[in-house]
Amino acid sequence: MPRKATTPDFIEALARGLDVITAFSADRPEMSLSQVAQTAGLARPTARRILLTLQELGYVRSSGDPGALRYALTPRVLDLGVAYVRSTGLWEVARPHMERLVARTGESCSAARLDGGDIVYVARVAVPKIVTLAVQIGTRFPAPATSLGKVLLAALGPGELAAALGEPSRAGVVPARNLPDEQLAAELREVRARGWALADEELAPGIRSVSVPLRDGEGRVIAALNVNAHAAETSVEHLVGHHLPLLLQTAGEIGTDLARLAAVPHATLEPSGA
Repeated sequence: MPRKATTPDFIEALARGLDVITAFSADRPEMSLSQVAQTAGLARPTARRILLTLQELGYVRSSGDPGALRYALTPRVLDLGVAYVRSTGLWEVARPHMERLVARTGESCSAARLDGGDIVYVARVAVPKIVTLAVQIGTRFPAPATSLGKVLLAALGPGELAAALGEPSRAGVVPARNLPDEQLAAELREVRARGWALADEELAPGIRSVSVPLRDGEGRVIAALNVNAHAAETSVEHLVGHHLPLLLQTAGEIGTDLARLAAVPHATLEPSGA
């Protein structure tokens, strides 16, 4: 979308390139040049140059007749998201613990971080279910409608919380139930006090989950971890009575490993001949 520079260092060309990448979606997996330009809010010549650049770099492919080309993203775009996940070290540390939790509960387990008013999944170990949410790394949902989001929102200060809730969701998902502002505020206070959150069919019918915070070595909440289940198979009582203690144990183990990783000295290798 058209952007205004906020600092002299703002690179408009880079922002436009990212706008072109994010213009594609499940509803728009392939687009013509005109459609890309319209969706990204760019002039056709600008959109064309960006598409050709992304194609040369391997992030976009084209198909069809030369006069009616269709453009689509390539799997290489996944490298951008994977780079983020790998840079945090969270996935490598959390994965074995999440796999053990899934084996003990028989339910899927995910980790997410906050991005504005949405959560974004950064790790997941799934269990095949007949009825489930379509979730993968990079999926985003409105934070207030999820247990993961409630945990992350509850960890924010008043100003940060107001800013996060003030941002419109970019998830493209309409929750099954929206909590009134006063009820959400009360629930976040409760989450902050007890250390875990529950969402019972708020995001989608039949889906309930429980979440806890993931903390780094200094006690800061860096992500949230959940167990989600189908309402027809798992009662709230079983979710909280059986799965929650295991989830709290798992989050503690992950936090301990993250603290150990952060405490390991990182040696800097000098170039040979220096």
